[in-house]
Amino acid sequence: WREWMGRVEAVIFAANEPVSREVLARVVGRNCNLDLVIDDIRAELAGRPYEVVAVAGGWQHRTKKVFGDVIHAAFGAPAGQGAKELSQSEALVLMCIAYFQPITRAELSSFFGKEVSRDLIGVLRAQDLIASGPRSPQPGAPYTYVTTKNFLSQFGLDTLRQLPDFEALEDAGLLSKEKLLAGDIMPGFTSNYQNADPEIED
Repeated sequence: WREWMGRVEAVIFAANEPVSREVLARVVGRNCNLDLVIDDIRAELAGRPYEVVAVAGGWQHRTKKVFGDVIHAAFGAPAGQGAKELSQSEALVLMCIAYFQPITRAELSSFFGKEVSRDLIGVLRAQDLIASGPRSPQPGAPYTYVTTKNFLSQFGLDTLRQLPDFEALEDAGLLSKEKLLAGDIMPGFTSNYQNADPEIED
């Protein structure tokens, strides 16, 4: 059992991205209960500054958030955060894509009542937060946009189902289209990103 734990932790530790169940099954066999192995690894790491977290459909070694300030003081940025910080407009568009995907750029522009530029979409694509989805059945068959596995990883989500329920947030008065348009981003949605630019247009 401990050998299985060692194998699983070694593979997760060595990987630069979340490791899927299928990959881990190759190193311990399909008869091994991976969930129990992961639980035991997490228990052993309870007092350590890092942990194994479920993100993007797999598992990843991450430094615990409580040590973020220490790492920032030492290196100038939290571990694993090499990406450009998102502006408020970028975060708003990303949030809209996350909730309403697949969605076209024209639909995003209609939602915000102003043009969502190709440059803004390009920023999100460059950071691998969004990708092209299926073509829309609309005239001209424009591409839609969807979020990526990296989006899940950056925001600490295992699946999109872990996003707070939009309708429940509306019912609770915590989120609405009007609040989105006013730049009222849901707490925690921007992850480690900072918001600065309130405009959607270039």
